[in-house]
Amino acid sequence: MPLLTRSISGKSMVYIPNTDADRQKMLESIGVDSFEKLIESVPYTLRENVSLELPEPLSELEIEQELERLAAKNLPAASSISFMGGGAYDHFIPKVVDFLISRSEFYTAYTPYQAEVSQGTLQAMYEYQSMICALTGMDVSNASMYDGATAMTEAAMMAKSLSKSNRILVSAAVHPHYLKVLKTYAESLKLEIVMVPLLENGVTNIGTLSELLKKSAAAVIVQSPNFFGLLEECEPMVELAHQAKALFIQGADPIGLAIFKAPGDINADIVFAEGQSLGNHLNFGGPYLGVFAAKGKYIRKMPGRIVGATLDAQGRRGFVLNLQTREQHIRREKATSNICTNQGLVALASTIYMALMGKNGLRKVAELCAHKAHYLMDEICKVDGFSRAYNAPFFKEFVIKTPRPSREILIQAAKENILFGIPLERFFPERTHELLIAVTEKRTKADLDVLVNFFRSL
Repeated sequence: MPLLTRSISGKSMVYIPNTDADRQKMLESIGVDSFEKLIESVPYTLRENVSLELPEPLSELEIEQELERLAAKNLPAASSISFMGGGAYDHFIPKVVDFLISRSEFYTAYTPYQAEVSQGTLQAMYEYQSMICALTGMDVSNASMYDGATAMTEAAMMAKSLSKSNRILVSAAVHPHYLKVLKTYAESLKLEIVMVPLLENGVTNIGTLSELLKKSAAAVIVQSPNFFGLLEECEPMVELAHQAKALFIQGADPIGLAIFKAPGDINADIVFAEGQSLGNHLNFGGPYLGVFAAKGKYIRKMPGRIVGATLDAQGRRGFVLNLQTREQHIRREKATSNICTNQGLVALASTIYMALMGKNGLRKVAELCAHKAHYLMDEICKVDGFSRAYNAPFFKEFVIKTPRPSREILIQAAKENILFGIPLERFFPERTHELLIAVTEKRTKADLDVLVNFFRSL
């Protein structure tokens, strides 16, 4: 059947128009007279026999109008003052990023199985790896993972494969979504997830971690900045983990790495991160990019793809897939991971962004985020009823206590085109009066003052 596409408001709508006659021809071709014949092996009691109560069919024009009506209910970050964060950030993206990744040789590229006809794709992946290694201070990076959550989970799985222990110690301040993904994998992999509690200032309790490490563990997982935006004191935790023969897995903010000590410099073993902030749009939640880097000695246990540079018979530089440690290339029980894609286009956007910004540009972005976030926090705390939840150092995100339920305030703010943050009640039901606010370099002083004045008006 032909695949048809049509542009709707700049988006591409894809569908395959199968008529009743088309479906009947397909059934005849495979030798049955009805769809029910295809599912006879499924017991009748297991089939869903309720009516879907679907509405009457609409014309293409009517469908477009209905979808646009529904979309208009959303408040996009692009048309508001956004202080949303929690793992996805409204950073500035130079126009050339979108222009270059939209070129057909990149936009439609497929898995580079044949190196000789995939040199452009492979070089882009190699450059991405090189930049991630420079940013994280690690020896080797893959290219790449699905997102930050799966990158953290793959790091835990890798640690398990390098250890006799199946016990993973996880800071209670890691992203709740990441933790859910890890726990989902842990059920079938028989991983024991042990949570490390927090101190009153919102960072990991190093004393409790020390006690938990008296029993064998494969790894310790800590994010810095953590989910609450706070900077963790990772170096002593690295030492504790290594003394206990456990790996230290650090989550990072790629923008923050431009101004903070690199995980490689404090002897971390594996680094994971969400790469969305490196030149990728919010895109209503995805697709995003999982950053994954590690010490060189662990390269054969790393998931995903690793591209290397080499010389051909004539001495010309070329690129190859050095390692593809997944089940499509290796017997399933021998594979390091079953990850089946590397978010190549998203990784390319990050590569272009990092190349454009350079070391100094990334540092400037990070400094702007930090300075503006601290200014906003100070100003909010001057408003009656608002106060800072934690006194630990933070980067570009912080938690504020609110005088009224934060969800109520959020709804009121949205009416004024302000996306003022994430109510923590969404992740922690008991935290009804707390708000997670993120500030990027895009927010002007006028934007920050708009939020402060809104709080004053409550």
